[in-house]
Amino acid sequence: MGRLSKDALVAIFLLLFCGVFLTASFHIRETNYASLGAEVWPRIVLTVLTLLSMGYLAQSLRHHGGDDELPPRGALRSWLHRYQNAFWCFFWFGLFLLGLPYLGMLIGGCLFVYATLTSLGRRDWRGHGLHALIAVLSVGGMWALFTYGLNVFLPAGEIFSMNWVPG
Repeated sequence: MGRLSKDALVAIFLLLFCGVFLTASFHIRETNYASLGAEVWPRIVLTVLTLLSMGYLAQSLRHHGGDDELPPRGALRSWLHRYQNAFWCFFWFGLFLLGLPYLGMLIGGCLFVYATLTSLGRRDWRGHGLHALIAVLSVGGMWALFTYGLNVFLPAGEIFSMNWVPG
């Protein structure tokens, strides 16, 4: 048997991660004030992540290509260019987290999704419109689901707080 690819090792790590946290979810304290137990959502998310990781492992074990090897050492510029999409995602997510107390989940989330899609995808007028539509529908839908469907209070930010409204 040959060496495992990087993808297979990542998939195994994710499966171990899911196993540890799924086991830990059985030690979550039960509360009497909730209709759903505190362990339900973590277990749902971990189950989905486990299934996706199993698919990732199966796909990586079937992969027989040679493009999984580490690239030869090169200049910093080529390394930055290779991972620029990941850096853009981390940059925009960092700004999202910094702006969350001020902009709130709805506005900040829409701006985050729009900025990330725009920096990674098309930059023409049609692309901007599509990115704005995806941002508003996806973040607005998730916000509505959590706010009205699940009664979860998401950060409203300073813009939507009632402190600035004249009495």
